[in-house]
Amino acid sequence: MQTDKIILGIDPGTSITGYGLIHIKKREMIMIQMGVINLSKLSSHELKLKKIFDRTLNLIDTYSPDELAIEAPFFGKNVQSMLKLGRAQGVAMSAALYRDIPIFEYAPKKIKMAITGKGTASKEQVALMLKSILKINEMPKNLDASDGLAAAVCHHFQRNNKNKNKNYTGWKSFIQNNPKKIK
Repeated sequence: MQTDKIILGIDPGTSITGYGLIHIKKREMIMIQMGVINLSKLSSHELKLKKIFDRTLNLIDTYSPDELAIEAPFFGKNVQSMLKLGRAQGVAMSAALYRDIPIFEYAPKKIKMAITGKGTASKEQVALMLKSILKINEMPKNLDASDGLAAAVCHHFQRNNKNKNKNYTGWKSFIQNNPKKIK
């Protein structure tokens, strides 16, 4: 496993897209930056998509992340909103693909679960936990930034704990799948 890498996390949105970057040095996780791409003043959906692409590409060119972690669109009742959100996610992913950066997608509940231990946690709970984990003095007013950061941290936790999602039927099953853990 690579012990020195940068992960860019993105929380795509059609009004505000959040992002966060973390640097993994050996076993230490350090926040590089977090922020938002504010799209509310742009007049058309196409201009919003272009800005997401351009800013994501700028973040990639500035910080040279090794991987991109992105929040997957959630299934809502409004199909048009979901389609627009999917497009926002798609252009952020396109920027990463343009620079040959691997992409990892996580459901919103998976991200919340990885950060807080609760898949139904609020944005405020996620932000408070990130503040503690990364020793951040002050969180931004816009919690879309911390949601982008949460995607990056979730990805690190998921990649760092390969056995987390494995289900074992008992000790025998665990031992068979983890012979190096037995002394």
